[in-house]
Amino acid sequence: MSVLVAPSLLSADFAEAGRAAAEMESAGADWVHLDVMDGVFVPGITFGAKMIADLRPKTALPFDVHLMVREPARHIDAFIDAGADYLTFHLEAAVHAHRIAQRIRERGVKAGVSIVPSTPVSALDAMLPFVDLVLVMTVNPGEGGQALIPYCLEKTAELARLREERALSYHISVDGGINEKTASRAREAGAGVLVAGSAYFSADDKRAMIDKLKAL
Repeated sequence: MSVLVAPSLLSADFAEAGRAAAEMESAGADWVHLDVMDGVFVPGITFGAKMIADLRPKTALPFDVHLMVREPARHIDAFIDAGADYLTFHLEAAVHAHRIAQRIRERGVKAGVSIVPSTPVSALDAMLPFVDLVLVMTVNPGEGGQALIPYCLEKTAELARLREERALSYHISVDGGINEKTASRAREAGAGVLVAGSAYFSADDKRAMIDKLKAL
């Protein structure tokens, strides 16, 4: 499968978020990755559903919304109404993960589930048939600019193996420390979606940067 690149708005100047989202499309990005942080599940606080609703007219790219929040079931409808195309919640924050994924799909949106570096792939076993995306955090979530944790790519490879063995079709996404040096390792491990924050926004030529990630 061809790789998809999803720049993360977390690394943007929030005062210019609309322009940044529009530029992602012109730079050749495939998705816009939107990190929603509540200050409880992770230390930082970013933005809520209104921000996403306000960004929605700025680009035709799919919105890949990543909920790093406690009690995600309370928030899924608001983010779907705001314009999410993919809605990912954390397994560690969910008691009834299957019910949440089912609700997301019932609303016509792709369901994703994410795990932090300390959570093994085995914890996802029962959920894999019911999601469209698995997001492997390759850093400890909460802030941008961190270095990729290498052992997390072993989890990516395990998810790729399970997908093939079980004839499933979920995307495997990696988020954290993805740049021109680490993207090839993530691709070799089986990642099909590369979330790039600091690397994208620090690039002088963003289109060239995206092209390079896709070519690795």
